[in-house]
Amino acid sequence: MDVRATETAIPVAGGPTGEPGPPSGIALTADLLVPAEPVGVVLFAHGSGSSRHSPRNVAVAHTLNDRALATVLVDLLTPDEEQVDERTAELRFDIGLLAGRLVGIVDWLAAEPALGRLPIGLFGASTGAAGALVAAADRPDLVRAVVSRGGRPDLAGAALSRVRAPSLLLVGGRDEQVLALNESALSRLDGVGELRVVPGATHLFEEPGTLEQVADEAGGWFTTHLR
Repeated sequence: MDVRATETAIPVAGGPTGEPGPPSGIALTADLLVPAEPVGVVLFAHGSGSSRHSPRNVAVAHTLNDRALATVLVDLLTPDEEQVDERTAELRFDIGLLAGRLVGIVDWLAAEPALGRLPIGLFGASTGAAGALVAAADRPDLVRAVVSRGGRPDLAGAALSRVRAPSLLLVGGRDEQVLALNESALSRLDGVGELRVVPGATHLFEEPGTLEQVADEAGGWFTTHLR
C-alpha cells in the first residue's frame, strides 16, 4: 500500500492534566504515516524509556497502515526532558504528564485539515497505555478505541471507570505480573474492556510470531471500532 511518511512538530498547549490553558511552547516531534485513503488514525504512546523509533511500535504501525489506518508515532517528551528522564526515570512514570501530552495531540489531530475527519484510536505500550486510557477518558467524544500492548493500565487509576472507548488489553502469557495488573484494571473498565492473552509471549513480545499476533489483534480492533 502507498503510504506517505512525514515528520512534523506538534504544538501542545495546556497543563499536565490536559486541561485547557495557555500555550506551553512545547512542540513534540512526530512521524506521520498516512495511506492513500485512510479510514481512521491511530496515535501511539510509547512505553518507559522508549521513543517514536521503537521497532515494535513501528512494526505494528506498518500493519495498521496496510489496513488503511493512518498512524502517528510521537515522542511524548522533549529532548531536554528525555535527558532528565535518562538520569532519573521520573518522567516516564508521570502519567498525568503523558496523558496531558496525548490529549494535546488528540486535539491537534481533530483540528488538523488532512486528518481531522478521521476517527481516532490510541495504541499504548507499558506506561504509555496508562496515559492513553487517561486521555481516552478525558476526550470521550474524540477517542473511539484503545489498544494496550503489555501495558500498565492499572496506572490510569480512577480514570479507568471514565473510559468509554472500547479498550483491548493485550498481554503476554508469560508476563505474569503484568497480566495480573491487567486483570485488575479490566474489572475497573466498566464493561468497555477486553483482555486477550498472547500464548508464550513475554513482556516485550520478542518470541517468534508474538508481535505479529499483537499487530493483527490491534488491526482487527481498530478497523472494527474506527470504521
